[in-house]
Amino acid sequence: MHPIRKFLLITLAVLALGGGAAAVFMQLQGAHELPSHATVIPAPMPLPEFALLDHAGNQFDRQSLRGEWSLVFFGFTHCPDICPATLQQLAIARGKVLAADGGQGNSFPRIVLVSVDPERDTVEIMREYVANFGADITGVTGDIDELKKLTAALGIFFEKSADGSENYNVAHSAVVLLINPKAEFHALFSAPHDIENFVNDVPILTGS
Repeated sequence: MHPIRKFLLITLAVLALGGGAAAVFMQLQGAHELPSHATVIPAPMPLPEFALLDHAGNQFDRQSLRGEWSLVFFGFTHCPDICPATLQQLAIARGKVLAADGGQGNSFPRIVLVSVDPERDTVEIMREYVANFGADITGVTGDIDELKKLTAALGIFFEKSADGSENYNVAHSAVVLLINPKAEFHALFSAPHDIENFVNDVPILTGS
């Protein structure tokens, strides 16, 4: 970048107080639309190697996340509120985006639910559960140690309650992660979630 252009960008970014200066700054910057809610990772982070199972019983690993955008949420099927609400919001957002662009299936990422309760969430249970939220959603479960490889790398917290009952709860992070087609952690949506935030930001982030 030319030194003068760089200086102007920095100066306008710091000093712009009026609409005119802000407009000039955006024009020099390229006027790219920015997401209003999502947090973009400055340097997308490659996912670690892991080996889980999808709801059809097939291996689900880092390679499974290559080639398309994915919105990944960590939850569990016995979750009473946050999990079903978030998945429903994602499904509705997907429907809105597809309706707006004529139903092009590649204009919204697939939705992936990764269970943080693999002890109860078998492949069969995941298959039945994700079917409640539409066709283009993948349920993932598997070995707890393999799960921890993924959650540790992504900073996802989860903890099983110690009450000893069969109806135990699992505390967990409620963020939705956007994984790019290179299987890299690209951006995140923090809770509380809103349908319109997904509708607005996801197409911007994916360039669709």
